[in-house]
Amino acid sequence: MKLSPLNQRRWRNFRSNRRAFWSLIVFSVLFFIALFAEFVANDKPLLVSYRGEIFTPVTSFYPETTFGGDFQTEPDYWEPELICLVKTGGLEACFDDPEGVIADAADGEFEGERVEAGWILRPPVPYAFNTINYGVANAPSAPDADHWLGTDDQTRDVLARVIYGFRISVLFALIVTFFSSLVGIVAGAVQGFFGGWLDLIFQRLIEIWGATPALYVIIIMGAIFTMNFTLLTFLIVLFSWTALVGVVRAEFLRARNFEYVRAARALGVSDTTIMFRHMLPNAMVATVTLLPFLITAAVGTLTGLDFLGFGLPPSYPSLGELALQAKNNLQSPHLAWAAFVSLTVLLSLMVFIFEGVRDAFDPRKTFQ
Repeated sequence: MKLSPLNQRRWRNFRSNRRAFWSLIVFSVLFFIALFAEFVANDKPLLVSYRGEIFTPVTSFYPETTFGGDFQTEPDYWEPELICLVKTGGLEACFDDPEGVIADAADGEFEGERVEAGWILRPPVPYAFNTINYGVANAPSAPDADHWLGTDDQTRDVLARVIYGFRISVLFALIVTFFSSLVGIVAGAVQGFFGGWLDLIFQRLIEIWGATPALYVIIIMGAIFTMNFTLLTFLIVLFSWTALVGVVRAEFLRARNFEYVRAARALGVSDTTIMFRHMLPNAMVATVTLLPFLITAAVGTLTGLDFLGFGLPPSYPSLGELALQAKNNLQSPHLAWAAFVSLTVLLSLMVFIFEGVRDAFDPRKTFQ
């Protein structure tokens, strides 16, 4: 799809802002990795070749009996016995001496039996965000060859939790910003365009709503309902949409008496068309200016609530929960560094990107 001349100019302006452009590239790579976190950090193999068939444990459930085991439950794919069964095609001798069987079966035959050699393709990080490594003696443990960023106080891999937590934080921030902006822009546009008693009543309601203690409401709702991603997102949007109302309202109050608005009214153009097709584009610069603050506020809110214990359940991977573990385990500085660097990189990239978007929409700025 070909961009219009106006959008082409905006894209050129954005690319001219090298900090914003390279931040977008780095963020896109990180977000792409986090978006497919199950294929990057998981305790299940990506692919398993067993007796000539290909299995995908990362997306499907397979009982242990599929690979020659005894149980109908999902296997531990990193147990030596199961690895032996896969590599040898299900030899029963694996249960007695798995390492010896693997070594002796390398030639394709073991004790007169033909071995159908298989293989297991692991993800780069062989741990999910909730995988507990029972082989770790002390928790939290420092970074090593198996856990590149160490483990937390439950011997879960910190790198895996950072990857999954990055995804949750970004999706939460984008969803909250989108719906908050949508509601705030509509409310501000209606107030500024019509003015009068409607504007006066709306302003008093917004003042009352803005004085409502959001944290107390979230705590109360968390005590009544089981907190989850959807409920927390709804509650944050409920209290964050007012951030854009004032800016959009002021722009519409200023523009509603312009000549092009009067001309459109004289031609019989509907109020909705005038508001959102003709006036809103002129108010976008002021609106986009606040987006970096909204996006960082959403990430900060989620992190703060998780840190206080009023956010997502403990079963969710969270950067705020990682920061809480860092506070509770000062003897393990790798937890603090992981939480600090993750949040710093995430917030910096998003601020730089939306600053570039703001400048791209500003007709007064031209980059060379």
